[in-house]
Amino acid sequence: MQKIFIAGGVSIDSIIYLPEFPAPKPQTIHHCRFAETVGSTGSGKALNLCRLGFDVTLHAMIGNDPYGEKARKMLTHPDLTFLYDNDVSGTERHTNIMNAAGERISVFTNNVSENPGIDYAKFNRLIKESDHVVINLGSYTKKLLPVAKTEGKPVWTDLHDYDGLNPWYDDYVSFSDYIVLSSDNMPGYRDFMQKMIATGKKLVVTTHGRKGSTGLTENNEWIEVRALDLCKMADSNGAGDAYFSGLLYGFSKGCDIRKCMELGSIAGALCIGSDLLYHPSLSPGLIENLHQTHYEK
Repeated sequence: MQKIFIAGGVSIDSIIYLPEFPAPKPQTIHHCRFAETVGSTGSGKALNLCRLGFDVTLHAMIGNDPYGEKARKMLTHPDLTFLYDNDVSGTERHTNIMNAAGERISVFTNNVSENPGIDYAKFNRLIKESDHVVINLGSYTKKLLPVAKTEGKPVWTDLHDYDGLNPWYDDYVSFSDYIVLSSDNMPGYRDFMQKMIATGKKLVVTTHGRKGSTGLTENNEWIEVRALDLCKMADSNGAGDAYFSGLLYGFSKGCDIRKCMELGSIAGALCIGSDLLYHPSLSPGLIENLHQTHYEK
């Protein structure tokens, strides 16, 4: 069983489901579907990857509060070790407004501390003992990027809706070897991908939601993969992290990059059929069987 270390990204999310986003005017909405659950990118990746056969260690900052306790309970799986440090700012919280198309407006209602006073020395061993290292965007995780390099570990990162301009992302762009991002805020994503490969990245993958995904390998091979429609939309939260997890699963098995991206598409398509950050039936056998059905015809 391969080991994965994931740094950063645990929150408790309040999710409001509406048929469509409300108009920008004062109003009262009397009925909606509502859920409160664990969220954010570290949770999403960890909960998918442990179900895909990895020994996962996730570290995050959470508060000594009821939200932190809820996060600890929900991040429970035999193959998932959740390590955390106390954040004096409390557990990160988001309020997500979802429409019927799965689009999201996310409001960060409580952020983690910018510079938490934690012992970073402990991460050297965790990173050294891992087969794969995922450093998520976050206030404290930037300090782990050079640690991974010191330990000789390639870094995977998810830039999410990066626009290619915000300097806050620079360290992640610079240190990462494998990059996944969304094209939502980057219409010129192909230029960005080419620039990344030219600077020595091993793989860059850009996702486009229902329009599939685009990959560029270190050998300058462009790969386009179509999205799948496997499930009726229940909740799109976590779909990007599920895609990332399927991609990394394929990579860990030595699959070619096209198949890795196709496995990512399958995991993402399954995720939207669940109110959770993962599909309850997710397993290596399921995504391999679905790959045979939908991509190997």
